[in-house]
Amino acid sequence: MRATRLHDCPAPAKLNLFLHVNGRRADGYHLLQTVFQMVDHGDVLHFDLRADERIVRTTDVPGVPEQGDLIVRALLLLQAAYARRHGHPPPGIDVAIDKRLPMGGGLGGGSSDAATALMVANSLWEAGLTREELMALALPLGADIPFFIFGQTAFAEGVGEALQPVQAPDCWYVVIEPGVAVPTAAIFCSEHLTRDTKPVRITDFSRHTMNRTDSTGFGRNDLQAVAVSLFPPVAQAIDWLSAHGDARMTGSGACVFCAFSSEMEADTVLQQVPGIWTAWKAKALMHHPLNTVLQVSAVIE
Repeated sequence: MRATRLHDCPAPAKLNLFLHVNGRRADGYHLLQTVFQMVDHGDVLHFDLRADERIVRTTDVPGVPEQGDLIVRALLLLQAAYARRHGHPPPGIDVAIDKRLPMGGGLGGGSSDAATALMVANSLWEAGLTREELMALALPLGADIPFFIFGQTAFAEGVGEALQPVQAPDCWYVVIEPGVAVPTAAIFCSEHLTRDTKPVRITDFSRHTMNRTDSTGFGRNDLQAVAVSLFPPVAQAIDWLSAHGDARMTGSGACVFCAFSSEMEADTVLQQVPGIWTAWKAKALMHHPLNTVLQVSAVIE
């Protein structure tokens, strides 16, 4: 019998262990290289099939209208793909969200939510789409979404959609939320953004991290210089956290992070974070936690 609900579904945050901008395409999209890594902190979603065909977000998310939510948009795309494949639409879905990740934080919260929604609905509907088909379906909505569906630490190129699995240290992170939302467009449109970083190879990253107990020291985040100039709280958080290690911004900001080889080290730093900021610790995830729940392979052949 088909399952009708799936609750407590994780939508983990991601960190960009480095982020280089290598160029800009004629259509305005930037060419990037980065390593995406998920951590065990994020939003939690709950799904219930409906008797009708509606996609309904049952939780209010301030600043995000329901029809503009990536979750709803992603599910509508999958619903249409199902109808084309099976000749009739699947049942609708109610989606509730325990929102823990800040918007404009560079943690991929909205993208992760959408990816979790696609993976869960594909299972509940028995839609039968492969991981590659889900990634292709999601790409027009946002370049980060395919990574979460890919489901493991990844070296990414292109606009972020060309993914290869890569190993990264099994470490702990302290993440600071500086209390500002950084609009991605403001960073990428800046005339001060460096767009000519020399490309690296996946083996460069692998050699650097080999035998390390944390993920520090490789490359940089090319978006960071622009973000700190526009948003002083980001600069202040980086300055404070830099006293404890190689602190850097994730994504286009605003959140900043630092890697530690043990939970004890992360706890020691976390206890010292000034009360003006929200901060938390998280463990690196090698694979998406839904891989086990939905019994799907973590590796794309």
